[in-house]
Amino acid sequence: MDQDKLRTLKLLEAIDSSEPPTQRELARDLNISLGLVNAFVKRLAKKGYFKIATIPKKRAKYLLTPKGALEKSRLTYEYIRYSVGFYREIREMLVTLFARLEKEGVEKIALYGCGEVAELAHLFLQNTSIKLGGVFDQKPDGRKFFGHRVESCEQLANDGYEYVLLTQTEDIQTHLDRLVDLGVKPEHILHLRDQL
Repeated sequence: MDQDKLRTLKLLEAIDSSEPPTQRELARDLNISLGLVNAFVKRLAKKGYFKIATIPKKRAKYLLTPKGALEKSRLTYEYIRYSVGFYREIREMLVTLFARLEKEGVEKIALYGCGEVAELAHLFLQNTSIKLGGVFDQKPDGRKFFGHRVESCEQLANDGYEYVLLTQTEDIQTHLDRLVDLGVKPEHILHLRDQL
């Protein structure tokens, strides 16, 4: 599912909620500029997905139309199909990767990133003899990840694992470059795109 459709779905969901967020809140939630949110809102309103009503204090209220509700349902179905396909593809890649690493005698790996791919990696790692040596992220925020304290990515160059599995799905090259800059040897960095 492309970013445009995903943003459209998120906007339609937000507009259909009991307390629709402001455009500023939408920009923060979608991690896009306020101007881009405004352009999306205008474009979707022009397509007839919702109506804009002005309420006191110069605020706007968005009302989902039947056409908008239908589009939201269609995009939700498409997103679910995409998610199931994504899950199957990631599962296959992780199982293949971990089987190869086990054959090589790898005992410990680290994860870089704490999103859905990392969660799946942790889940499928449980079916192997490989141990999780640490979990690292750009913003550790003192979080826990399945009982592991999330460490700052600056700690990655320390020993204690044989490979780092990059579980980020966006800006991959930037993350790879960052790991190398932090002192992780390129041959010790794994990414699922290598499994394709």
